[in-house]
Amino acid sequence: MWWLSDPRLLLDILFASGLGFLLFSRVNEPRTLWLLRGYLFLVSLAWFVQRFANLPITSKLVDALVLACSLSLAILWQGELRRLMELLGTGRLAVLLGKSQNDFRANESTIAYLAEAAGRLSQSRRGALVVVDMGSDLRPEDFLYPGVPIDAQLSTELLMNLFASDTPLHDGAVVIKGNRILSAGVILPLSRQGISRYGTRHLAALGITERFDRCICVVVSEETGTLSLANQGRLERPITSSRLVDLLKDLIGSSSSKTSVNSTGSSNQQNSSAEAKPSSRSILGKNRILKEPEK
Repeated sequence: MWWLSDPRLLLDILFASGLGFLLFSRVNEPRTLWLLRGYLFLVSLAWFVQRFANLPITSKLVDALVLACSLSLAILWQGELRRLMELLGTGRLAVLLGKSQNDFRANESTIAYLAEAAGRLSQSRRGALVVVDMGSDLRPEDFLYPGVPIDAQLSTELLMNLFASDTPLHDGAVVIKGNRILSAGVILPLSRQGISRYGTRHLAALGITERFDRCICVVVSEETGTLSLANQGRLERPITSSRLVDLLKDLIGSSSSKTSVNSTGSSNQQNSSAEAKPSSRSILGKNRILKEPEK
């Protein structure tokens, strides 16, 4: 067979297929998927012409087309390519392969505390920006300023205090992973889209979610009290408190519901934390009366 006579060709096809599968598994947007399919088709066509066909002019034309498309995609996907180089440079291959982190998993109380705090901040028109890490493995070097380490149990009261107007950390973002607050006063990279329409908090939410697909941001406008949610570089606004709960359940709750207890110690830890906290139903019940103030 042909692959026995040339094992390098077989390895080439296997590695290319694995890379293509990895790329397709990481792309969720339909338009991006179409662009990627077209680009990979051109690359495959150029390889086939160079390998099996003696067509020098066609080969040159296809190579020039692939080069032009590569430059165009580099401009369109400059944020994604930058993120890829950062992951390769830091050796964070688990994030690159899409493997979520097992530590600090979110639960129902995380959604309840976050939704209630956002609703109360919206009512009082106090600006807030909360980053929820769902497995992106955020590190201090990913931010413009890493802020102040907190490493505390998540609660509504603590979030309210961190965004109080008379505290030094209220202008920055709060980073949450699972049921713990990791840091506060974090300065996020800004997005370049919608500069004329959005304020600094909304641009920061778009910027961080553009670079990290396993990351969402809850934003409360200081001027109008409007609630917003940023996910994968898209901003949904305005939303009500009940809509925020539904979105958080879809984005956070779906992944946390798959969590299984692997040892008796971990189950005891979850039971003790559940006894120390109020039930999520009671918190969500309070949150139902929180409505978004009208502009």
